[in-house]
Amino acid sequence: MAAFFLLDRFPMVDTLVYRAEGAAVAGGTDLYGFRVTEGQLAATYPPFAAILFVPTTWLPVGLLKAAFFAGNVALLALLVGLSWRFAGLPRRKGLLVAAVALALWLEPVFQTLFFGQVNLALACLILWDLGRDDRAPGKGIALGIAAGIKLTPAIFIVYLLITGRIKAGLTALATFVGSVLFGVFVLPGASVDFWTRRLFETDRVGKVWIIDNQSLQGLVTRVLHTADSGWVWPLAAAVSCGAALWLARRAYRTPGRGDRWGVLITAGTALLVSPISWSHHWVWCVPLIAVLAAGGYQRTALVVTVAFASRSLWLVPHQGDTDLHMAWWQQAFASPYALLTLALFAGAAWQLRAGMPVTAVPVPRSAPRSAPPEPAGRSGGRG
Repeated sequence: MAAFFLLDRFPMVDTLVYRAEGAAVAGGTDLYGFRVTEGQLAATYPPFAAILFVPTTWLPVGLLKAAFFAGNVALLALLVGLSWRFAGLPRRKGLLVAAVALALWLEPVFQTLFFGQVNLALACLILWDLGRDDRAPGKGIALGIAAGIKLTPAIFIVYLLITGRIKAGLTALATFVGSVLFGVFVLPGASVDFWTRRLFETDRVGKVWIIDNQSLQGLVTRVLHTADSGWVWPLAAAVSCGAALWLARRAYRTPGRGDRWGVLITAGTALLVSPISWSHHWVWCVPLIAVLAAGGYQRTALVVTVAFASRSLWLVPHQGDTDLHMAWWQQAFASPYALLTLALFAGAAWQLRAGMPVTAVPVPRSAPRSAPPEPAGRSGGRG
């Protein structure tokens, strides 16, 4: 009953887009030509993902929303468990249950439930795969599937290769290529359309400068007060990506760190340099908090938790184009996730230079301190 009560107030627009994608595949209509929901949202995922969405057409909308909602709650519990294991925390059932309840208050998690997104499923696939022993059979397959559904996880393939896990990296790459070829086989026209045209239409996904976009490009456009940052963002993204992957490789090779910070830095890199990283994409805050807590840095873990639970981005002006006209002191509240990721990179670089194990990052001074009410979101789900 509680779930259905919530579903009446949760638009779950992304779930409806997934259903429309599946219907386009099943009905043989134009996959990238439709618009659905009041926000006139379009398909943005590769054809492989649309094929996987066909079963969503087998249920009526109300039941599909309930299934997605319940599934995402179950996936959150799984992500917490995977994060717990990944961080090396002792398994205690009471603490795990409390952690799941706490995670529901994190803004990226709440927004994933609100929009009916697949972020939690992708994070679980990646974290489960990367958390396995490098000699485990089939390591890389789940990562390749995640990359086939949504392209940004492909950066983890690069991470595997630059850290010397060639077999796992090539397995992931082969799986990703296989997903592309499968899409070409089933939907040749849609595949040509996506890989030659739709992939490069960023404006199809949404406006890059609104506060919903917590990527580096969103931060840069808002700081510069312009919808078109020109060469500034591509240069900043290239430098950040190169430096962050170097840090991830160094972290992986640092004794006493396991694979933890290499994976987290890579996840942060993907979210930071992607043209658009909506706030609900940042569900990687769950393993981040777990690793900080496991390292004995409870104060930093608490601040990070507050930063992701405070919803400070929804407190700044964000109606119309006011996102582009904020005062300087509002910028930190408008881009908490991007700034927190940059602080993570800076902390990792400092510790590596000092020859210390990469276990924690400095507490960012600008982290929000209060938790406003749940936002309803402004732009809706956009992939």
